[in-house]
Amino acid sequence: MSEEKPETPLLSVAGGEGIAAQRELVPITPMRRPRTLETAESMARRQREISVSEFFTKNRHLLGFDNPRKALLTAVKEAVDNSLDACEEAGILPDIDIDVRDCGNDRFRVSVQDNGPGIVKNQVPNIFAKLLYGSKFHRLKMSRGQQGIGISAAGMYGQLTTGKPTEIISRTAARKPAVYFQLRIDTKKNKPEIVKEMEIVWEVEHGTRVSLELEAKYQRGKQSVDEYVRQTAIANPHVTIKYRMPDGTRAEYPRSTMTPPPFTDEIKPHPHGVELGILQSMLHDSPVRNLAAFLQHEFSRVSPRVAEEICERAQLSPRAYTSRIGREGVEALMQGIAQTKIMNPPTSCVAPIGEEQLTHGLEAVLPADFYASTTRPPAVYRGNPFIIEAALAYGGDGVPADQPARLLRYANRVPLLHQQGACVSHGAVTHMNWKNYALQQPRGSLPVGPLTIVVHMASVWVPFTSESKEAIAE
Repeated sequence: MSEEKPETPLLSVAGGEGIAAQRELVPITPMRRPRTLETAESMARRQREISVSEFFTKNRHLLGFDNPRKALLTAVKEAVDNSLDACEEAGILPDIDIDVRDCGNDRFRVSVQDNGPGIVKNQVPNIFAKLLYGSKFHRLKMSRGQQGIGISAAGMYGQLTTGKPTEIISRTAARKPAVYFQLRIDTKKNKPEIVKEMEIVWEVEHGTRVSLELEAKYQRGKQSVDEYVRQTAIANPHVTIKYRMPDGTRAEYPRSTMTPPPFTDEIKPHPHGVELGILQSMLHDSPVRNLAAFLQHEFSRVSPRVAEEICERAQLSPRAYTSRIGREGVEALMQGIAQTKIMNPPTSCVAPIGEEQLTHGLEAVLPADFYASTTRPPAVYRGNPFIIEAALAYGGDGVPADQPARLLRYANRVPLLHQQGACVSHGAVTHMNWKNYALQQPRGSLPVGPLTIVVHMASVWVPFTSESKEAIAE
């Protein structure tokens, strides 16, 4: 069989008259544009820095804005997380008002207001209109937000889909005026643009209100804003939440306890959690010049005796100048740290929900016949302390007995509603043998029965699978 040759376009040329006309087929040679070859200089002229805002504008799916329904949930979640963190750090029992209104044409206006300490005027633009700006990233202390991306990314998505700025009202004290801002993000420079700024009269003594309009979709279900609010009330029984849905329906979750979460302390990194490149930077940047003093000053759980032992195992002088330690010295120091037994880091930086409080939260939101909860002792991963808590609610009217159990996953009190199959919490629950408790369980699946299972991870650093913080990595 002969090889088939690619067909060449043909042009039909008519000649003669009537049906007897003869046609001659003439091949057409396609026109080709001459190719201009690149040079090192021409490629260099096109190189330029990429702003983090510009990057996330094109890759918004990484932050949880990959479809309209998820975008609405993410915007509400980021605003509520910020409000809860601010209230708890100021020792205030949070009152959160969530208002989601349908503006038509697949646009929604989201407003979240809290009774927190407010935000000082000159910090408002950077907090709400600059990505990777915040106070939580560099500290080892449990908090809901850490990256400084969430709420500014929500404003960026709203700006991208509706062209409208983010609106913020904040007041720090009854004797001070409230400030009002309209903000946009300059995505090419990752800088805030102030559209409008003024002082206004606001009846609230202290707190913050953020409002933004975005292209979104509202739909009830397991991954909806309604479910997020409900699950937030379970893990945060000290919070009062008032929620207005897009159809005008109102829901309220009053606090079931007056006990706020315990305050957490910021800790220093643990030697067993540091990597070589980070250690090298720390040695270069530290104001402490003496190696033994550096180890005690920059790390937790390093006493003078432990510092001496690390230096001895690394075969480095305790009096060595930190700025003169080269790459080989840093590698030796890493080996010395690995060979030295060091006490686990302090756990005062982590605040679990607590067995009693977790039970209160379940009872307030999920009527059931039986409740149980437990909090494990602290453990350490890569030098970072963490605590795992679990709870369950069994039975109750209207709970189907022939359906798979519901799994509620949390990280630092924040509900995780997406990517359940990719989460370590789901893997832990499905690998457990629930048949020992007289429950049916298909292979590799959740047990079947009128059961709600809660798994919570509290940590200074949660190893999420992505920037959108939807699942905990294995």
